[in-house]
Amino acid sequence: MNIARTMAGILALVACWTTEAGVFQENDLIMVQGAPTAIHFDKDDEHTDWSWLIGVEWQSDRRWLAGWSYFNNSFDQKCNYIYGGKQWSIDALHPSLYVKLTGGVVLGYKEPYEDKIPFNHDGVAPGIVPALGFKYKRASVQMNLLGTAGLMFTFGFDVLK
Repeated sequence: MNIARTMAGILALVACWTTEAGVFQENDLIMVQGAPTAIHFDKDDEHTDWSWLIGVEWQSDRRWLAGWSYFNNSFDQKCNYIYGGKQWSIDALHPSLYVKLTGGVVLGYKEPYEDKIPFNHDGVAPGIVPALGFKYKRASVQMNLLGTAGLMFTFGFDVLK
């Protein structure tokens, strides 16, 4: 997927430039993330046996964020999610709990599964992912709601500290 390689290259260049330019602040995070599978609300015979995700996310000290994920969708197609968003702490329940909302573009849902994601046109669709997470020191676990399709648990680690 040429778009994915181009975006990955651009993100890598931006990361190098921002590191050299001193853009990262003391409390910023760079999280690498992974998910071993997805949990579907409704099983479909066409679902692959193994959906997975890898990604990287930058968060500012005010918890604005931007990220990129590369994943194997439920129909065994390689896809990307390029997004921005915000994270909020739930201190009233526990200081390590948070909610997160991201929005961006999903690339890669192609025929014959293009209708499995809303508003898809030629493999490009908007994406919105709400999440609930728990952070302990440099590690985190997060439950992501994938529309009406299912859940994905991601595990992250802050590589900047």
